[in-house]
Amino acid sequence: MKILVLQGSPRTNGHTATRVAAFVEGAREAAHDVDVVDVAHMEIHGCAACEYCHTKGNGTCIQKDDMAKVYPLYDSADMIVIASPIYYGSLSGQLTCAINRTYAIGVPAACKKMALILASGASGVFRASETIYHGFLQGWYGVEDCGVFEGAGSAAVSDAALEELRAFGRSL
Repeated sequence: MKILVLQGSPRTNGHTATRVAAFVEGAREAAHDVDVVDVAHMEIHGCAACEYCHTKGNGTCIQKDDMAKVYPLYDSADMIVIASPIYYGSLSGQLTCAINRTYAIGVPAACKKMALILASGASGVFRASETIYHGFLQGWYGVEDCGVFEGAGSAAVSDAALEELRAFGRSL
């Protein structure tokens, strides 16, 4: 299976990146092809709402930035994993920009499954991100929900939490 992870944390060695690495390790052990796209370190502008993509662009965004590297991976992935730290109760701004820009291509052609990996400094702050995620699943993509994996504080990168993510990756 081709898996795309959209990793939205600007901290390259933070909790989100550590959690993603554990998932990727398990998925690769199960012989899945995994691409991790570090959208927080790419030049990705917000959607301009110009509708070029749905009028003259035939699914191509008018903006020329690093989303051009993301679109083919996004459209060909069998599974998409969204991974983000929680900022003010929601996904990181960098990840939100990338997700909003996928509007240009619409529902990815190959995607059958999605999952959400979150990290936060505090517990009880995941609700808004889960609402966004479930909106993709139910209102837009209509794909299988493979789960939401939350982690708060140091527990987010505990041996047990990381093993849960490795096991999830292996189970796919």
